[in-house]
Amino acid sequence: MVLSTRMTAKMNGSFCLFLIGMRVNHLWKIHKWLPVFLAMPKMLTELQRQPILGFMGGHFWFGRTMILLQYWRSFEDLTSYARQPDLAHLPAWTRFRAHIGDSGDVGIWHETYLIAEGQYETIYHNMPRFGLGGVGELVEAAARKPVTMRIDKQPLITRILPNLSAIGPSTG
Repeated sequence: MVLSTRMTAKMNGSFCLFLIGMRVNHLWKIHKWLPVFLAMPKMLTELQRQPILGFMGGHFWFGRTMILLQYWRSFEDLTSYARQPDLAHLPAWTRFRAHIGDSGDVGIWHETYLIAEGQYETIYHNMPRFGLGGVGELVEAAARKPVTMRIDKQPLITRILPNLSAIGPSTG
């Protein structure tokens, strides 16, 4: 359902944004890239069936370079999932290293971002639930403010310890 109201996403606490993908470098080597491609749906099904693992949702884009945007409850949840031998990721990674390795046939990549509370900004207008608005709380956006006023730019450490600058070096 498309929401015609100007909306924004609200998250309680920090979260992890994970971008992962693959690139088919040699289209004719389907026997190399197809198993890599088919490993991801198995992982996503596993993650969606077990919310306790910390995966909150995501989106997939297809092309020669494929991109999967994922939202995780925490970096710890993401890395814990990646290292568990009884779940889908670690065996898939082991197969990739054994069958593709440094051949150059298929590229894989990922980027991980740790997002502190208040350190993000979102706007959705004439959109269905999407992105952070699909995994967090979607709320009506406040009056039109410039982005510089919608995002908390104060470093996390100064929000945790507001009098840190007053401490100064020891003179003892």
